[in-house]
Amino acid sequence: MNLNFNQLGLDESLVNALKLQGIIEPTAIQEQTIPFILEARDVVGQSETGTGKTLAYLLPIFQKIDTLKRETQAMILTPTHELAIQIQREIELLANAAGLAITSAAIIGNVNITRQIEKLREKQHIIVGSSGRILELIQKKKISSQTIKTMVLDEADRLLDENNSQTVKAVIKTTLSRTQLLLFSATLPPVTLQRASELLKNPEVIRVTDKVMIAPTITHMYFLAEQRDKVEALRKLVRMVIPPRALIFINKSEEIEKMVETLKFHGLETEGIYGGASKINRRKAMDDFKSGKISLLVASDLAARGLDIKGITHIFNLDLPEDPQLYLHRVGRTGRAGESGIAISIVNIKELPYIKRLENMFEISISLKEMLQGKIIDPKKKTVVKRG
Repeated sequence: MNLNFNQLGLDESLVNALKLQGIIEPTAIQEQTIPFILEARDVVGQSETGTGKTLAYLLPIFQKIDTLKRETQAMILTPTHELAIQIQREIELLANAAGLAITSAAIIGNVNITRQIEKLREKQHIIVGSSGRILELIQKKKISSQTIKTMVLDEADRLLDENNSQTVKAVIKTTLSRTQLLLFSATLPPVTLQRASELLKNPEVIRVTDKVMIAPTITHMYFLAEQRDKVEALRKLVRMVIPPRALIFINKSEEIEKMVETLKFHGLETEGIYGGASKINRRKAMDDFKSGKISLLVASDLAARGLDIKGITHIFNLDLPEDPQLYLHRVGRTGRAGESGIAISIVNIKELPYIKRLENMFEISISLKEMLQGKIIDPKKKTVVKRG
């Protein structure tokens, strides 16, 4: 039985705010987690990227915030700056649509800490950001974690990995023992659950494991190129296709800046999102991409986690993802809401077995194509394929 948002126990103001955004029915993860969160239970929620996990925890948090109290009542930890900023924007959008005086702040590293301290003096209801900077501000007594009722780990698998878990646990330990803990992630490996079990109190573990199908509106194709010629092949394809909005995936975050410079050298208006960039440069890259000022954005799977950008028409895989599941996440950023999308992989001969593996795993066809006289063609029939 499909429930509506009213039946989940949400206030009318939130239900109406969702309607304004065209959201009428809850997704499976929302339907199954919201009632438990409203009951102040600890919850672990797993579902695929793009299934509405952010609203699954934001809606009940909004409902429980006492706007008459000027104190921080919820904290959301994220593994990337981009995800923190995106959640912050979603909070602002929901608060405006619902007409609620709920305040929030994004607190992330590599940003002027003095300005953040000034913002925190206003006692934001919700703080969202990176565990390192938040812990620093707690230790400086600029954030009072004693008033926090709900703590969220968004992309919990990353936050509880060997690089981040100690800092995340240190933040959680500053809160009261009765603080509600919510963990959400697209994947929940055993090590994540083991580390989480040390923090959670009798949690509800909810896995929405329905097989996620790749949208049938996405056309998949690949082009053969020597490893050293992949960037040149990409350049030619971009000139040929002229994508309105395309994501270019490479595997190593540390190579994004170099890749952006290479593509710019070839005359392509490109930006990238990567950890080493300043907050201003990262935000500018995202804003330019969303507004259409630039049409190409280079990212790694890690940098792109949690990004939700409308109107992406093309996905270019300059590197095939190390984990086949990441192919699903990459191409799932196009072909949304019935729109068509094109996923193009540039591969060398050694990578051909991987293409077959993707076809079998996701029950899709990834067609070999070639470029000839400025057009994309089928190598067997030599017929011209319509431009994307």
